[in-house]
Amino acid sequence: MISFTETLSIIKQGIQDIYYPEQPSNLYTPISYLLDLKGKKVRPALTLLTYNLYKENIKEALPMALAWEIFHNFTLMHDDVMDNADVRRGQPTVHKKWDENTAILSGDSMLILAYQYALKSPAKDIRALLNLFSKTAMEICEGQQYDMEFEFRSDVTEEEYLKMIRLKTAVMLGGASQSGAMIAEASEKDSQALYDFGINLGLAFQIQDDILDVYGNSSVFGKNIGGDILCGKKTYLLTSAMSLSDKNTRKELIDWLNYKEEGKEKIKIEAVTAIYDKLLIKEKAYSKKESFYEKALQALDEVSVPDNKKEVLRKLAADLMERNS
Repeated sequence: MISFTETLSIIKQGIQDIYYPEQPSNLYTPISYLLDLKGKKVRPALTLLTYNLYKENIKEALPMALAWEIFHNFTLMHDDVMDNADVRRGQPTVHKKWDENTAILSGDSMLILAYQYALKSPAKDIRALLNLFSKTAMEICEGQQYDMEFEFRSDVTEEEYLKMIRLKTAVMLGGASQSGAMIAEASEKDSQALYDFGINLGLAFQIQDDILDVYGNSSVFGKNIGGDILCGKKTYLLTSAMSLSDKNTRKELIDWLNYKEEGKEKIKIEAVTAIYDKLLIKEKAYSKKESFYEKALQALDEVSVPDNKKEVLRKLAADLMERNS
């Protein structure tokens, strides 16, 4: 079995080997710029690792792995425009380094490039593979729409939030995991189990991200702690706090979230965090994360290959749950 580190080397080389026409350079250079930025590469790695459960020549799965990575970065390029974000992976976002029109058009081109790579897959049933890719792409757009709508609501429920992150985050990990199995011609049962593995891992991954934004170490996490609180972003912690608060606590929480006085950001973060602490939200979030993590491992247990072949995926899942960045 190949290791996660080895998959990263293969993916990195695959990204370097992507061919871009020389002109127009302002269309293709931003794509290369974003793909070259440091990232976890979890989605393409899942495709290679799930393929490797059944077959050895993992380069057969590389085009599909790259399709997921290119598509993922396309969503980031457009998300940064919608969020007016200044920094991505420690570097200026594309729309800040170039401009918004460039980011939109280069992002559109990335979407097309992702499909071109998916079509290079040697999958026996390429139609089914492209149906999975297209279904996942549409679900991610649905999740982004929900996320945008949630910005204007203070009554988002925990259930609604989990549905949103399933669509926006988890389905791509599910699709990436399932696609490797499909290319390797795994059984439908195994293919579905690996999809469920990715879905639950993705849900746990996002809740871990929500926890780190409030309780992480900024020097390790890679961004300022409390950013979600400052912009009123709906997270598992916030939706849980809203559901568990009494009338007075909920009013206090909403008042702090609406507090916009410049230079008082630290006070706002500390006040909201204190409410979370009072309601034991951190503990509730950890419990929910662990619940999804256990479901992911249970789904992996159902895959009909020897247990020793699953160890790399188990370790990857454990590392994602224990990460602090």
